[in-house]
Amino acid sequence: MTITKTLKVAAITAALALSSTAAIAKDFNISVWAGGSNDNDSYRADAIEMAADIYMREAAIRGEDITINVEKKLFNDGWDNFKQAVTLAAESKTAPNIIVTSHVDIAPWSQSGLIRPIEDYIDLDSWPLNQIYPNLIEITTYNGQVWGLPQDAESRPFFFWKPHLKAIGYSDEQIEDLPNKVLSGEYTLYNVLEDAKKIQDKGIVEAGKGFSPRVSNGPDYWQFYQSFGGEMMDKESGKLVFDKRAMTDMFQFFADAVKMGVTSPTHLGADWGQWYNEVANGKAGTWHGGTWHYARYTGKEGLEDFFGNIQFTLIPAGNKNGHANTITQPLAYLVSNTGDDEVAEVAAQLIAIASEPRLNTLHAIKSAHLGIGKEQPNIALYANDRWASEATERLLTHANAMPNNTDFGAYWQIMFKGLEAAWTGQKSVADAVNGVEAEIKSSMADAIIIK
Repeated sequence: MTITKTLKVAAITAALALSSTAAIAKDFNISVWAGGSNDNDSYRADAIEMAADIYMREAAIRGEDITINVEKKLFNDGWDNFKQAVTLAAESKTAPNIIVTSHVDIAPWSQSGLIRPIEDYIDLDSWPLNQIYPNLIEITTYNGQVWGLPQDAESRPFFFWKPHLKAIGYSDEQIEDLPNKVLSGEYTLYNVLEDAKKIQDKGIVEAGKGFSPRVSNGPDYWQFYQSFGGEMMDKESGKLVFDKRAMTDMFQFFADAVKMGVTSPTHLGADWGQWYNEVANGKAGTWHGGTWHYARYTGKEGLEDFFGNIQFTLIPAGNKNGHANTITQPLAYLVSNTGDDEVAEVAAQLIAIASEPRLNTLHAIKSAHLGIGKEQPNIALYANDRWASEATERLLTHANAMPNNTDFGAYWQIMFKGLEAAWTGQKSVADAVNGVEAEIKSSMADAIIIK
């Protein structure tokens, strides 16, 4: 944090304290809206309410008369609906004070003036913010400013059904060592397809179920681009990157999965509920998903022995040009432009308190997400949860994220349209990739580096 920003934070805090110690009662109404959230994610908002209670108790001990009322709202009716609700509220000057959303919204919303840089109101070098993983702080940074704090972390691993691997000849020791072989690049995506075919050939799963990817567009598919050596953004210029060779290899991989019969050409668009049930009950051999899926597998889908039945790894490398990887898509706490600096200060301080290891751990464990800070493995609730501990160690330190870039959304849609065309056989891989390149050149050539 710069000296200027430190002074601003101190000035706002001092002004707030001065107004309170002068026996002036202060009432604040702080609203928090959380996108992509259901009952399992309730602590995204509840933690702010708990932080308000701590804030008020601390203020009372200092002799300050502060009341904070927190208004909470969870949105679980789709990200498009949530983002539309936020932008419409912003237009009418009624946006929530605290927004819990994907980090990818930081670029467009900061440029539109919908949010404020949170670093103007908090000290990132002090507890508990100084123990947040640096790569997560980097993900909430745009144009040299920290706009928000990570609310949670997650990762997107590759999964294997252990009994099926045993049925095709794997020993317990080999299955246990699989994460290491993936990390080293010894076990690749094409080894996945080979094993998926063996599982199918033994009649263990139905045709097209040997490798069962996620059934709709998502950040996950950029992992496969990275597996073949693709870069999403050039760090020096800040421009996006289209690596034609890597994207060709990625499209070819999914086309090969269909050709081998281990993935269906009509897989995309399948029912999510059916997919969850299949992968959690041994009806698929291999698949990829999110760390938060653990709660669904062991809950609604009734998987009683997760670790006895499922092995998980990074997404394997595709070839020698790529590497094993995983993407994290953390949600972030953002401070909106609603209200004055005093309101923003309170909102930011509540976010900082909610980021303390113990509070964040409540969300992480209840929702099967990963923690945001280095100290969370020292919290008993976190340390005693096998999934959180192993997933953090095995995945999170290797995670990167999609770039905060206002043009990335358009690039993403172009990429997935091309992938879907190659996957379903509507186009050859070459034609699909050439189509992606042509559309990039016609619509966003200045924003992207073509390799």
